[in-house]
Amino acid sequence: MASLKDMRVRIASTKATQKITKAMQMVAASKLRRAQTAAEAARPYAEKMSAVISNIASAAAGSPGAPALLAGTGRDQVHLLLVCTGERGLSGAFNSSIVRLARERALALIAQGKEVKFFCVGRKGYEQLRRLFDKQIVEHMDLRSVRQLGFVNAEDIAKKVLARFDAGEFDVCTLFYSQFKSVIAQVPTAQQIIPLVVEEGGANASATSYEYEPEEDEILTRLLPRNLAVQIFRALLENNASFYGAQMSAMDNATRNAGEMIRKQTLVYNRTRQAQITKELIEIISGAEAV
Repeated sequence: MASLKDMRVRIASTKATQKITKAMQMVAASKLRRAQTAAEAARPYAEKMSAVISNIASAAAGSPGAPALLAGTGRDQVHLLLVCTGERGLSGAFNSSIVRLARERALALIAQGKEVKFFCVGRKGYEQLRRLFDKQIVEHMDLRSVRQLGFVNAEDIAKKVLARFDAGEFDVCTLFYSQFKSVIAQVPTAQQIIPLVVEEGGANASATSYEYEPEEDEILTRLLPRNLAVQIFRALLENNASFYGAQMSAMDNATRNAGEMIRKQTLVYNRTRQAQITKELIEIISGAEAV
């Protein structure tokens, strides 16, 4: 059985851990407000951009001059999985849930005879995926030095993806991230971004006919790369909010678990101390009676 000194050290250590997890919970809560506001502000712009492009794309459907980002390469053999995760852990299942979705998609594609490549954004996803797909990871971007996410970060990623697409390195690109719903709910999401998936009956497509100047193909050539960066930026902001929500929830659970451990450890300590005092009293009384 552990000595009273060891028990006191253990209780003190657990209390110190509880203070750390409580502080991390409070920090995550303060950062979550800003991250959630940024993610929610980006959604209408990204959705409207998709709606506008869908409208234009429906008018350009079947055009021989349609951009490759819309029409695709005509093949479905090589898939690039753009996996966006966090740079840090201590956030419950946030990172692993995104990686699990990407891994399941990769294994399903490989089973169909497809070639799979990975573009990892974030340290945690890279560390998990390289255990199984080390040779398939073609790019890794680390955002640890970025204090505040900006559109320029999404543009850098989009440029790298477009360069590989223009070089003919893949046919389809799918973006993986976690969509923020609430502090306790973050939904791992897969979104195909190359070629762009045009929703059937896009916004007002059937109700209104538009004439474009310049032509649809030229507009799409300019808009599609921009839309790619916008969708990636939205994913990064959603991930950021999801990370702090998951971390806040995880640290709250850790703080409560530490409190329960302290209660149990203190109970064992008090019982052991009481038993030791009783034993000493008995020894003193026995010694006195012997004299």
